[in-house]
Amino acid sequence: MKQEKNSNGLLRRCLRWSLLQLDRFIVLDVIIFAAVMVWKLYFFSTLLSVPYMNMTRTDAIIETGAVLLIASWTLLLPTRGRLLALISLNAALSALLYADVIYYRYFQDLITVPVLTQLSQVDSLGDSIETLLRGTDFLLLADIPLLLLYGAYVLLRGRVDLRISRGERFPSGGASSGPELTLSGSSAPATPSKAPSLEAIARAKTARWRTVLFRIGAGAAVCALGFSLFFGQVNKAAETWAKELFKKDWWNLSLYNVVGGLGFHGYDVYRYAKLNWLDAETVTAHERDETLEWIKELGERRGQLEDDPLFGAYAGSNLLMVQVEALQPFMLGKSIGGTAITPVLNDLLKDSVYYSSFYHQTAQGRTSDADFASNCSLQPVMSGSVFIQYASNDFHCLPGMLKENGYSAAVFHPYQGGFWNRNVMYNRMNYDQFYSLKHFRLDEPVGWALGDKSFYRQSMDVISDMPQPFYGFLITLTSHHPYRMPAAEKRLDVEELDGTIMGDYLQSIHYADAALGELIARLKTDGLWDNTILAIYGDHDNSITDWKLYDRFMSDTSSELEQERMLKRIPLIIRLPGNDEAGTYATVGGQLDIAPTLLHLLGISSQHKGMLGMPLLTKQPAEERLVAQRYGSWTDGKRYYLPSADGLAAGSRCYAVHSGDLLEPLACEPGIVAAEQQLMMSDRIVMNNLIAKLFDSTMLEARPIASNSD
Repeated sequence: MKQEKNSNGLLRRCLRWSLLQLDRFIVLDVIIFAAVMVWKLYFFSTLLSVPYMNMTRTDAIIETGAVLLIASWTLLLPTRGRLLALISLNAALSALLYADVIYYRYFQDLITVPVLTQLSQVDSLGDSIETLLRGTDFLLLADIPLLLLYGAYVLLRGRVDLRISRGERFPSGGASSGPELTLSGSSAPATPSKAPSLEAIARAKTARWRTVLFRIGAGAAVCALGFSLFFGQVNKAAETWAKELFKKDWWNLSLYNVVGGLGFHGYDVYRYAKLNWLDAETVTAHERDETLEWIKELGERRGQLEDDPLFGAYAGSNLLMVQVEALQPFMLGKSIGGTAITPVLNDLLKDSVYYSSFYHQTAQGRTSDADFASNCSLQPVMSGSVFIQYASNDFHCLPGMLKENGYSAAVFHPYQGGFWNRNVMYNRMNYDQFYSLKHFRLDEPVGWALGDKSFYRQSMDVISDMPQPFYGFLITLTSHHPYRMPAAEKRLDVEELDGTIMGDYLQSIHYADAALGELIARLKTDGLWDNTILAIYGDHDNSITDWKLYDRFMSDTSSELEQERMLKRIPLIIRLPGNDEAGTYATVGGQLDIAPTLLHLLGISSQHKGMLGMPLLTKQPAEERLVAQRYGSWTDGKRYYLPSADGLAAGSRCYAVHSGDLLEPLACEPGIVAAEQQLMMSDRIVMNNLIAKLFDSTMLEARPIASNSD
């Protein structure tokens, strides 16, 4: 019993001593906190083990700066409050890093605010969490139990022990009744406490203010040091190799690579607040009514086309849509070195609907913009990506609309699920399942990840077993810039283009074309060819702007109009069951028209949906169409408008498409107004999350799927 009492007394003296040291040396606890957290952040980076993102000396400086910034405010608090705040921060940040590790192992991404607003995505981990755990992960949390016990001591006994350690007397009837306590904790006969002198009171006040001013100064110094370490290094990156990163926000892990673990979460909170609260677009009641009337008019025009013979002509058919990376039409039907560049697509064009004047409508979001425009029929935003910035908003997208009409829906992409925030956005678009890189065997490493041939083969293993009718959306990767192909897959003699990026591009497209041939063969083998609509389109241009490399594909490589059309044109190929409606169509169209076109063929009304595109394939006479680009250019098939780089009307150009002649600006004025209106309305809808507000009670539900007999 005596030994136990002595042991408790020793523990109490140790705790009291440690508290006194932390009270005397005010910055000591912050230094210890910073050292522990920087080590945890280093260990966190090893647990993630992201390729090419190991912590460097610069990263350590950034992480240290972030930790000091987070902890600096605690120096304004008295000792006990500061310790409790630091313990709480340690526990919260450690838990966040631990959650990031588990989430990353499943989604190859870090947790963001939109993820937390859509907890169903986190719930989807389900029983998988146990398989994602590693014993070493708990080192991130190993100090928490001891710190919580120490925090309990500081909270319950710290005040008394601090006063004892400082040699303070407890007044009669105060915090300590009974014998007067001294520094050693010994007791003495109780004596009445004397009132302090005015001089003692003045000294106490002076000491108190000196302590307060020291805490303020120390907090400011630590904050300034943290600010310098963090933003000094981040600004260097933002002005050099990561210059465009904060504008595009294309992958959370790339942000993490620049600003570190804590910096990423801080930036994520800032980004979410900026988009949703600080700079969130607001619409007046008049603007909302104006938007509603405008989009209702578009819906009514689509509704009028539902009397068209092709509306519902393929109701109940499966739909397989392939978004081919960087596929453009200029090489279709062409040969080089005596070999056709795209023999499979050349043959497919004979049996398919092919739109030769079709344009991508992407902006900074590139592949994700193409996905959004094609599936949701809305314009991308000017800066960044809808997939990143507005993934928590409501949209009327192809997978969700098809599911409302009895379809199963899955999307396939052989890359990290967090890239372009796909994990979150695809959940919002209402796919049944997203198959990302972790679902595929990497048995054919080509380019960024998995070659198209293996990607199609493994995807079809899933698609063939999906409940019918199904919607399968395949996003390829092999033909991605910079178009590096294994020597064994370079099957073309690219002649004078050998060794150039154009030569590499043609090699990758030739491979992608062969892979599409295997996909088509698989559809036939699995008995799906005769009841499946196959839609193929390119996501965006190939990013090659060295016009000398286009000599064999362009009539005039110096023509501004030809250059613009070369960059913006992509193919749209729709193969219908029975090879129906096959032929080349000159009707101008863009990615916003893809979803309405496919819904029209399947007999699913888009009249009461928030879509901007129009069906392309109809028996009715084609109405006048306009394809608006994100940065203000547009074409109606007859004219092509290019705004000036500075946005001033004086520098804009209006071209005649077929002749290439420069027209008077007046010839393009009506189209300028229409394009600007479409972009403005789309931004209102996307940025203000207007879909639910406009369609909850103001418009009728979509008509059910049509039958083949309609």
